Amino acid sequence: IINNYLDGSQGGARDKASPSGLHFRDSKRKVDYVLAYHYRKRLAQHPPGAASPGLTRGSASAGLVSNGGTGKGHAEPQQQDNGQRALREWPGLPGLEVVELSPLDALEEEKRLQREEYERNLVEAGLEIEKDPENKSQGLSFVRIHAPWQVLSREAELLKLKMPTKKMYEITEEGGILKTLNEIWCKLTEPLQPQVQQENTKMKNLSYPFSREKIYLYNIKDKDTFFDNATRSRIVREILKRTSTKARNSMGIGTLIANNVYDAAYPLHDGEYEGQNDDMNERKLLYREWARYGVFYKFQPIDLIRKYFGEKIGLYFAWLGLYTEFLIPSSVVGIIVFLYGCITIESDIPSKEMCDQRNAFTMCPLCDKFCDYWNLSSACATARASHLFDNPATVFFSIFMALWATMFLEQWKRLQMKLSYFWDLTGLEEEEEHPRPEYETKLLQKKLKNKHITTDNSKEVRCSLIFSFGCKEKLTWSDRMPGYAANFGLILFMIMLTFSAVFGVIVYRITTAAALSFSTNETTRSNVRVTVTATAVIINLVVILILDEIYGAVAKWLTEIEIPKTEKTFEERLILKAFLLKFVNSYASIFYVAFFKGRFVGRPGRYVYVFEGYRMEECAPGGCLMELCIQLSIIMLGKQLIQNNLFEIGIPKLKKLFRKLKDERTEPKEMDTNQSKDPQQWDLDYILEPFTGLTPEYMEMIIQFGFVTLFVASFPLAPLFALLNNIIEVRLDAKKFVTELRRPDTVRAKDIGIWYNILSGIGKLSVIINAFVIAVTSDFIPRLMYQYAYSQNGTMHGFINHTLSYFNVSQLKAGTQPENSLFAPEVLFCRFKDYREPPWSPHQYEFSKQYWAVLSARLAFVILFQNLVMFLSVLVDWMIPDIPKDISEQIKKEKTVLVDFFLKEEHEKLKLIESFIARDKRKRRSGSKSKRTRAASFSQGHRSPKGSFTSFSSQHTVV
Repeated sequence: IINNYLDGSQGGARDKASPSGLHFRDSKRKVDYVLAYHYRKRLAQHPPGAASPGLTRGSASAGLVSNGGTGKGHAEPQQQDNGQRALREWPGLPGLEVVELSPLDALEEEKRLQREEYERNLVEAGLEIEKDPENKSQGLSFVRIHAPWQVLSREAELLKLKMPTKKMYEITEEGGILKTLNEIWCKLTEPLQPQVQQENTKMKNLSYPFSREKIYLYNIKDKDTFFDNATRSRIVREILKRTSTKARNSMGIGTLIANNVYDAAYPLHDGEYEGQNDDMNERKLLYREWARYGVFYKFQPIDLIRKYFGEKIGLYFAWLGLYTEFLIPSSVVGIIVFLYGCITIESDIPSKEMCDQRNAFTMCPLCDKFCDYWNLSSACATARASHLFDNPATVFFSIFMALWATMFLEQWKRLQMKLSYFWDLTGLEEEEEHPRPEYETKLLQKKLKNKHITTDNSKEVRCSLIFSFGCKEKLTWSDRMPGYAANFGLILFMIMLTFSAVFGVIVYRITTAAALSFSTNETTRSNVRVTVTATAVIINLVVILILDEIYGAVAKWLTEIEIPKTEKTFEERLILKAFLLKFVNSYASIFYVAFFKGRFVGRPGRYVYVFEGYRMEECAPGGCLMELCIQLSIIMLGKQLIQNNLFEIGIPKLKKLFRKLKDERTEPKEMDTNQSKDPQQWDLDYILEPFTGLTPEYMEMIIQFGFVTLFVASFPLAPLFALLNNIIEVRLDAKKFVTELRRPDTVRAKDIGIWYNILSGIGKLSVIINAFVIAVTSDFIPRLMYQYAYSQNGTMHGFINHTLSYFNVSQLKAGTQPENSLFAPEVLFCRFKDYREPPWSPHQYEFSKQYWAVLSARLAFVILFQNLVMFLSVLVDWMIPDIPKDISEQIKKEKTVLVDFFLKEEHEKLKLIESFIARDKRKRRSGSKSKRTRAASFSQGHRSPKGSFTSFSSQHTVV
């Protein structure tokens, strides 16, 4: 261990640091990992000649200092009557005295001892350490870690890391038309390829789990570069996670960081990402070819991303890239559907009938007392706009998007398998994870509670439980029951809170519409619906953004109190909770508009009231689909612009600024003679934001995937806006990973985990929701029924009149009739949108036969649409194999090549051994001929016993 606690004569050692900032001071050994911590030197003064304290008793505010004695003992210190003394004798330890420490000093001393023990254990594990001198009274210090070849090879064998061997084999490509098309595609997309070293797609290294016994198999040209930086840091991280300390039963670096012994642990970036120097590194290459907005048109260098950040992050960007590519055809089809609506708007007969001034459809008042009768032609603009999204093409688009989602998931499975093959992830086993620090703490508390051990003998408890985590005892469901109960209660409360927010917006719309209807301004009254809808959606968006942030924090807290054992379990449970809460939050208001608004209004003379005097809100004359489109578009675009972009850019910068100000405030302004002028790489990386996982990145894309698929029948342009957002999102995430985050630990993963199941669930749910949107929300089924069942000439002429029912205005409740009406003397009947019997019918105002016929047709369409699309989805799933045929053949070929390679190597090794044996035999014969004459007389006089001579060749064979 290289401590580097330098005195004044060695004060310039910091200036001798590696010029690149990536090596130890000898400029030879790489810095594979960095531990950072804040230290604070003890303020209490030592007696003359006393050494720095080397022992603390847990949380006791006392330390032992030596005054030159050599006695031994473990007795407790005697309490003095005058507690003001700075030093007290320790009975049984002559020459040792106790220094009174403040609680803060005692805590700092305990942390220092934990760090020393932990670093000592790291050195025993084979790692090499370099530390900064602590020259200030308090400040930030770094521990740099290097893993030598012996440690790397040992750990690579334990982790079963697949490493390239000397053998390379040819990858057979598909022939015929597919090969020709692939070559043409590569030529066309050559300008879009990033200028990085491409992986050889024709030859592949045969990989095999690393083994020190078979080291001759591997292509080791240089031991320093055989394991790349990402692999080296991963190996060191595994050692850090399993190295324990006795103090507080710390089980690895995770526990030490949780207890604030260390502030951070991270691998280093490969240098600066921009600068005038010509030294190219992988980070700078990623920045130039991937992490800038100026290269948005280029493909992603997925292999380089995987090499630098690891397989888990590489799979995320591969998935994001494929999703963005798949949005291109869906955007094109969506634009065509929208243009079809624009082109056919002039020939749409229902819209013409609504806009025709000669059709005097006098509608019933929209509110009680203050609203007058109105002409349906005044809603002409709404009707024409509704046709843009409510036309027969949207049915085709819904079917197309359901099949699109299935094809996307199938193509992702194929790409995932292809990447697994080229990244040597096939056959990857689930690694046994270390328990989380919180789980270990809870388990220790359970053991203490079960054994009924008091505080007095806590020392024995600590000593007996240091290595007790290897036992089979674990937390049971009864231990987690309080956490489960809290989860159930709080999640239910949060969902009800979301519904309450939606209901609040509904009340706002109803009351605001009523208030604006009282206005004397004609313009205000004529634009009530537009004003209320726009402001309500904006309020709804703000509420969603606020609740999203709250739900993210609540989901994390709820997962923590469940006390999952491993990080993988923690991540999966967190994802499920966060997705459930954010899904309900994002889509609750959209579900309301799509399926509930206008369904429970009642009818004239018998309206449903929310509060006294406030009627339930109705859909616009053109239907609720237009309002659903407005709601969906504003929420989707608002979330993408504000939450996914502004928050993602602004919040990390604010956190970085806050952390910098905090460090400047806590560190004293002392001159450090050992501080180099230029900050080293570990200093620069410490300032960066720590990596907290891929959950937020996946979550925003999954929610967007829901917007694109779930209600696409009402908003065909959703894929287009998602595509424009994702073009920015890819580069935004890339820039964040390269320039704003510390380098994440590389994690091997063969798939995207639980996110695929969520995507598959959304894809299936989208079929059902779009079926109901078309059948219930749009006018597609009523129009179809009218044209083929009720129209006299098979056209849409008369459709508007068919959908409007009559009401006798004399039957309006007292006090609800319009005041100062311009229509009152002339109006005998007003119209409202519903299928009900007329006033002159014996069953007046009851649902008519047409209502039940249309309802039956709606339900039949839902069943037919759902089964048809599900059948087509299963057909597509069956037609597209999960594993590409060429990759399947390559995997089989790789196994054959591996066996042949092993047999060949073993055969060559045996031949080499046999050649050594034959050479030794020849030497033996030639030597024996020259000695035979001289040895003859000797052997005759001194004949050895039978069987005393042993064959050298047989000895060699045994060896």
